[in-house]
Amino acid sequence: MSSTQGLGDMVRTLLEQQYTLKKEELGADARLSKKGMVFETEAYEIPDLGHFCILRMNAFLGLMKMETAVLAVTGKDLPLLNLDWVRAFGKETQIVELYDTQLTPYPEKALAEFDALRRRDGDLPAQEAKAARWYDAILYPCSYHKAGKGLTERLAAAAHDYTETFLRQLADAPVCDAQAKRAKNRAFSERLFAEGGPAVDQVTKLFGPETARRLILRYMYGVRS
Repeated sequence: MSSTQGLGDMVRTLLEQQYTLKKEELGADARLSKKGMVFETEAYEIPDLGHFCILRMNAFLGLMKMETAVLAVTGKDLPLLNLDWVRAFGKETQIVELYDTQLTPYPEKALAEFDALRRRDGDLPAQEAKAARWYDAILYPCSYHKAGKGLTERLAAAAHDYTETFLRQLADAPVCDAQAKRAKNRAFSERLFAEGGPAVDQVTKLFGPETARRLILRYMYGVRS
């Protein structure tokens, strides 16, 4: 991943090398703007595989930028993958989170591949959570949370390598009960919306609960009513 390529574009490029992505028409929800904050969303269905979303946020005249990429697989039994990149006033944060939404336990050998990437950047400052979060219990320890200044290339490389490893494991994984897997993703996204958090709360405050619910459940995680 080049430091000039955005997080979402990087993940989409890797996906398109193996799968067909069908972009959804989001209408007015594709670009939401209020009080100097702009949210741009892209959502894709991946036939027989799952759902992919890119969310971009720009605020404070560009002094703060965020990109989120979510890959919610339903055709195979892999963890839920969330990637977040934030740049705020010169500091960058890169997060790659793998959530245990498994129907069956994920192989330790597969998780060890991600942990090797986390340990590779063990010298970088960790981005510690300020408080306990409801999803800590299902967050795999091999997830990645790093932050600092002047780290663009290393953070970009970590996001790329996590994604590439995930897609390699995805290609080799057996198919699963898609309906049961969708139920797992639904439960995660509904609780995320219900419990709230900085991003969820901000979108709800700016655009109202109905728009926030569409953004979180439908666009980010592919949940259909």
